[in-house]
Amino acid sequence: MTATAGEGPHHPHIGDGPHHQPHVDPLAPLRAPGDPSCDVYLTGTVFLDIIFTGLASAPVRGTESWARGMGSSPGGVANMAAALARLGLRTSLAAAFGDDHYGEYCWDELEQGEGIDLSISRRVSGWHSPVTVSMAYEGERTMVSHGHEPPPEEPAPACPPRARAAVASLTPGRRAPWIAEAAKQGTRVFADVGWDDTGAWDLAGLADLEHCEAFLPNAQEAMRYTGTECPRAAAHALTEHVPLAVVTLGADGAYAVDGRTGETAAVPAIAVEALDPTGAGDVFVAGFVTGTLAAWPLADRLAFAGLTAALSVQEFGGSLSAPGWAEIAAWWSRVQSYEDQDPAALSRYAFLERLVPEECVEPWPRRRAVPTIGFRGAT
Repeated sequence: MTATAGEGPHHPHIGDGPHHQPHVDPLAPLRAPGDPSCDVYLTGTVFLDIIFTGLASAPVRGTESWARGMGSSPGGVANMAAALARLGLRTSLAAAFGDDHYGEYCWDELEQGEGIDLSISRRVSGWHSPVTVSMAYEGERTMVSHGHEPPPEEPAPACPPRARAAVASLTPGRRAPWIAEAAKQGTRVFADVGWDDTGAWDLAGLADLEHCEAFLPNAQEAMRYTGTECPRAAAHALTEHVPLAVVTLGADGAYAVDGRTGETAAVPAIAVEALDPTGAGDVFVAGFVTGTLAAWPLADRLAFAGLTAALSVQEFGGSLSAPGWAEIAAWWSRVQSYEDQDPAALSRYAFLERLVPEECVEPWPRRRAVPTIGFRGAT
C-alpha cells in the first residue's frame, strides 16, 4: 500500500508559470565557494509538443476524434530541463532553436518562464522547429513527430560547462564526445536510454556508459540489456557496468542498487489517475538527480523521484507538467489530511517535512498547461 496523490478537476490556467513558485534550493546546505555555477547540464533536441488528452479511445482510421483537453509546451529535452529547474537546480541547456514562432515560444518559455540558462544554445535561421503531437488515452499515448536535422554545427559545445551533474540520453552504437569531457571535469553523469530499434540490446553498444555514475532504464530495457527475466536481477547485473543502477517498474514503483556500497532500495508507486504520461520518465530522472546531488539516502531519492513523476502525469504536457515545490508541498499537506491514510505508507515520505517550508503550501491542484500559443496580456 502507498500514499495516494490527490486528484482534482483538470482545467488549464494561464500564467501559472514557475515565476510564481516559492524558491527552494535543495542544495543550499552543500553550496560552497568555488562550486560550479551550473548544477545540471544537458543537451538535445527541443520540440514543440501539442498534447491532446481525454480521448475516449485510440484514433480510428477514417474518423474524427475529439479530445476533452489540449496543451502546448516545449518538449523533447525541454521536459528534463524544466523538471530540473522547477526543483531548484541551476540548469544549463545547449540546444538548437528554430527562428519560427514555435522556436521563439520555446526559447522564451524556457529562458524567461523557467529560468534555464540558454547562453550556450543557438538560434538557427531558416530552420523550423520540430513538432510532436501526442494523444493520451487509456493510460497510454500515441505520438506523431515531424522535423528536420538542424545545420551540422553541434548544438553542444565540444567542452561542456563545468557542472555538478549532467543528464545524457545514450544512443546504441554511437558515442557523444561531450559525455567523456564532462566526466573528466568531475561532472556526475546520469544516463537513460530509449528503445533499441536494432534489436541488438548489447550493453557494449552503450560505450558512454563507462563515463556514467548512474543508469536509469525501465524494466523492459534493463532486462533486455542484461538478458535477465527479473527487473531486480537486471539492476544488480547493471552494476557491473555502472556504479548505480535504477530500474523503473511502472505501476510497481522503482528498484535501485548502489554497486559501490551494496545498498538496495525499493519504493512502490503512488496511486494516481493519470491524465497525460508525457515526460513522466524525465521528471523521475530529475527528481532522482536532485536527491542524489543533495546527498539523500537512496530510498528517499527513489521515493522523491516517484512522487514527482506521479504528480506530473496529472497535468497536461511534458515540461509544463513538471511539479515545483509548491505542488510537492500541497501534496504533502493534503495527503496527511486523509483519515484513512496508511501510516506506514505516509512515513515513507516523512523526509519531506524538513524540505518543504510552510509558506510553500498553496491550493491544490494547480494547473499550468496552456491550451494554445499566443495569448497576449495573460496574467
